[in-house]
Formats: sequence, structure tokens, C-alpha cells
Amino acid sequence: MNRNLSFTQCLATSLATAILFTCLLLPQVSLAKDKISKKEKKEYQERVKTAFIKGWDAYMKYSKGLDAVNPISEKGHNWYAESLLMTPVDAFSTMYLMGLEKEMSEAKELIFSELNFDKDLEVQQFEIAIRILGGLISAYQLDGDQRFLDLAVNLADRMLPVFESPTGIPYRLVNLRTGATSGQGTNPCEIGSMMLEYGMLSKLTGDSKYYDLCKRGIVASFERRGKTGLQGSWIDQDTGEWADTRAHISGGIDAYYEYLLKGYLLFGDKDFLEMYEVSRDAVNKYLVDETSVEGEFWIGWADMNTGERISTRFGALDCFWNGCYVLEGDIERAEKLQASINKMWFLNDIEPEAIDYTTMQPFYKGAEYYMMRPEAIESTYYVWKATGNKTYYEQGKKMFESIEKYCQVDNGYVQLKDVRTKEKWDTLESFFFAETMKYCFLFFADDDVFDFEKYVLNTEAHPLFNTWDKGWKGNHHGIK
Repeated sequence: MNRNLSFTQCLATSLATAILFTCLLLPQVSLAKDKISKKEKKEYQERVKTAFIKGWDAYMKYSKGLDAVNPISEKGHNWYAESLLMTPVDAFSTMYLMGLEKEMSEAKELIFSELNFDKDLEVQQFEIAIRILGGLISAYQLDGDQRFLDLAVNLADRMLPVFESPTGIPYRLVNLRTGATSGQGTNPCEIGSMMLEYGMLSKLTGDSKYYDLCKRGIVASFERRGKTGLQGSWIDQDTGEWADTRAHISGGIDAYYEYLLKGYLLFGDKDFLEMYEVSRDAVNKYLVDETSVEGEFWIGWADMNTGERISTRFGALDCFWNGCYVLEGDIERAEKLQASINKMWFLNDIEPEAIDYTTMQPFYKGAEYYMMRPEAIESTYYVWKATGNKTYYEQGKKMFESIEKYCQVDNGYVQLKDVRTKEKWDTLESFFFAETMKYCFLFFADDDVFDFEKYVLNTEAHPLFNTWDKGWKGNHHGIK
């Protein structure tokens, strides 16, 4: 493998080859799909839009200009000392897919009048990259307004110092004004799950630095993988030494693997495909667990070097893996894992953060919460689109109904402190708009609303245009 393949070399990759491989990865859904009435789909489209608008109206009424809303207490909050407009930026791509012109105008007015990155703030680069950088890039591609791209470039340039480590593995934190970095020690997710955003920025600007710096960190982490082929949980950027050798697909590692596969789909860079295949084979060999609970398929934790199983934990974030199974065409495993995801979600009519799958109890004290995560709904959507089996459509519909029933309040939507008691948690983070409502909507949307052959979704569910055509400016390309 030529793991130093640069952005410039990647540009030379045949577009035809990349698109062909994308089409091969996407499962061929039988034309004999179980019929679902157009009337029902239309009804649910409108219900999801209504839920999204209710949440957005709460944001605009109680927290306009802040990062997120607290609907019950009728106030808002920021992640840092000053707002970065997380909710408007994160919500825009979903507004676009839903065709919400009024809400799009409100978000654009806020973004272009108030969003400014010249702030003396230390931010978590990974979260800002997937939410704000990804949201701005997607908004530019969907809407065509140059100001979105200008903001994205300004933000990315302020965060680039994180890659200035001896190994190339990025630091976690960066000051947006000074460029000072901190955050000694990091995890694979914060090393690799910015590749789509920085890589797309290189595509749109023609400047290879974003692509090459981000890829360097991913390669550095991959080359330090365990003897099993798995990534560990915590690594030092300066020395390249692992401080925590626990391997899993949960938070802290999850989107690292997701972006290896999607990095190939979006950029045609075969290095990413090879790294993904090594990682996938290791997950299937060492983390997949079909023996702890007879007849069930789970994914647990193991040591990255020995492969010894060390935990039977599975949680909300782990559900993303089914999207990888579907995109690579492994439908047999995808349907097995979907059965487990469905079981976890409906144990209490809505999913907890993490369970011990041998007991189906919360894995640790405090893991009873539901913070409106989208990954189980995302998984169900992918399997539904891959198989056309109405069972998965019905599962997705029931998941949306769970959110409606338990998370809706008079002034919007909130998270849950405990899925068993359904006690409310007065906060609504931006990914409710970017991801959870988007996947709910796509279940019921017309087929031409979203096309997997034209777009790749980043881990925050922002659509990124799937060609090397940098000259495109806001044409719909299949999104109506």
C-alpha cells in the first residue's frame, strides 16, 4: 500500500472507477419492495417536518444566536464561552432536504450576520469539524452561497495547527484565535473522523494541505494498530505510544472506521479502502460476538494486541457500524446486527446509552439516558434501503413514534435522563436537527430526495457531493 498517496495523486484517480466502486458497494434493492402507501409516507413526512420545526422554533424563541436550546426552562446554552451557532449550522442541511425555505432563511441570516471564528476560545477540533466545518461545506454544496465556503476555509485554517505533532497525530484542542494547541493524548475517532471534511475542502479549494495533513494522522494511527489489526482507545500524539489498548467500535473509535470506508467512497483513495478492509476483518474476527448470547449477534470489546474479549458492552454509538456493513454489501451481517439494535431500542421503548448485552441491563450506573442519538435510526434506515424489507421500515417508524411519545414537550423536544422512567433531560443538542430528524425524514421521503450514488453522509449526516467536480455551484443533482 502506498500510504503516502497525496491529494494531488488522488485527483488523478479515475472518476469512473470511483463511481463504479460506489455502485458496487451499494446493495441492489429488489424491485419487488414491499409496498408502502404513498399516503402513509406523505403523512409521516409531514409529521417529521412538524417535529423538526417545533424543535427549531424552540431554538429561535428561547436561544436564538446560542449553540443549543433548553426547551423546558425556556433558555439556551453554549458549548464554550461564546456561541459558534452550532444548531443553525448543523440544522441547515436537513432544512434543505426537507425543503423548509423559511427556516433556511432564518438560519442563513443568523450564520452570515453572527458567525465569527476570531474568538479566543479553545475548542475540541473533532466536534467542531464534523458539526460546523462539515455543516458549512455541505450547506455550500447544497445551497451554492459562497459565504458558506468562505466561513469553512476560515475555520479550517484556524484549526490546522492541531496536526503539528511529531507523529502527525492531531492534538485534540486548539485556540481559534491564537492557534495554540493542547489535549495531550487522543483517540482514533479524533484522529480520523475529520477526513471527509478536510478532504472535501481540498476538493473545493484545490489546496491539498487539508487533505494531506489529515490523512497523515490517520496513516500514523493505522501503522500503530495492534497485532489484531484493531485500534486501541488512547494514544499519545508525541510518542505514538498507546496508553489504553482496549479495542471496540464505541465512542472514541467509531467514526475512525466509518471514515476509512467513506473516505474511499468520496475520494477514490485506495489507501483508505485497504485500511478499512484490514480494520473490518479485525472487527469481524475479534469484536463480533455470536457466542455470549445464543442466536444473537453483538459487537463487544477486546484487547487490541491479544484479541481477548474484555467486555460485553454495546451501545447507541456502536450502531453506526451497520452503515458500514450495508455500504460494503455485507447484508447478512447487517441484518443480524439490526436484530440486536432493534432489541436494545425496544427493551424500554427507546434506547439507553449502553447495555451489557448478556444481561440487557445498563452497562454502568448512569447509562440509562437517551440523548437523542441517531445511530440506531441510521442503521435501520440503511438496512431498510438495502433490503426493501418492510420490517425495517416499520422499525424505523416505531423509533420515530418513540421520540414523539417520550421526548416531546410543550415547547419542543428534550433528551431523557432514564429510558426506564422516561424522566426528561432539559436539553436539545444540535445533532437532533442534523442527524436524528434527517434519518427519520429519509425513511418516508421520496426516492429522489437522497441518492447514495451522488452523496456520502459525514458522521453528522451532512451530505457531501460524491464526485471530483469542483466547479459545481449549488445545482440540485437529484435532491428536489
